Amino acid sequence: MRFGIDTFITDQTMHPAALARAVEERGLDTLLVTEHSHIPVRRETPWAGGPELPPHYYRTYDPFVGLAAAATATSRLLLGTAITLAAQRDVIHLAKEVATLDRVSDGRVVLGVGVGWNKEETRNHGIPPERRGAVLDEKLAALKEIWTHDQAEFHGDFVDFDPIFSWPKPVQRPHPPILIGGESRPAVRRLLRFGDGWLPRVRTAPEEISRTRARLADQGRTITVTVCGLRPDAAEIERFAAIDVEGVTFTLAPSADASSDTLRFLDQVTDAIARFG
Repeated sequence: MRFGIDTFITDQTMHPAALARAVEERGLDTLLVTEHSHIPVRRETPWAGGPELPPHYYRTYDPFVGLAAAATATSRLLLGTAITLAAQRDVIHLAKEVATLDRVSDGRVVLGVGVGWNKEETRNHGIPPERRGAVLDEKLAALKEIWTHDQAEFHGDFVDFDPIFSWPKPVQRPHPPILIGGESRPAVRRLLRFGDGWLPRVRTAPEEISRTRARLADQGRTITVTVCGLRPDAAEIERFAAIDVEGVTFTLAPSADASSDTLRFLDQVTDAIARFG
């Protein structure tokens, strides 16, 4: 089983290079970061965590710039997103950003994607919130075309381009693993069509993860599972180890006392892993 960290990186948290180095030095395998392009001042979409949106949501770094810094400070750590709001991104730029990061990191990138929860944020990118799933699906299909063809071409309802050259191509073949976030029916359909792996959250019952894997296997799809959002607790690790998931990540909460709180949390994670192991 792989063990990792999922977190926000911001201008008020530990520098991404220092964070990645600390994660790798403790023997962990993965660092996943989230993104928001912005937070609308007038926000109607409720946040699932409560009435007030935490301050770090307003201050997120661009994930690929942050992960590039992390790549230069590490040698084996998997670097990825949980999640990239790919529907909101220009797909040609996204293909180049991820491929460049894969080159810079010598093939250590995983791309976690999802539709996101903030409808106003999506709308500000010119995407009707009710269509963001369909837009994401087309952009995933287009990404694969760009990464795997010297002359890529795509014609859809939301993405449309004649043949293009786009380099670099990723180190990983055929492309960096695409991990699908979310547990809804559309997310599972997306997993079937486009996913190399799944990023369910810790609130997802182990039985549901097993059932979903079995349904995908019946349709000829074998995927990896990385459960996100664990606490540093050996019993929580055991819940998912019992169903043979490939990985888990522990949620590092952004802290005002960034370095000391972060390092303390990472040590708690390694202690929990040792108790589990």
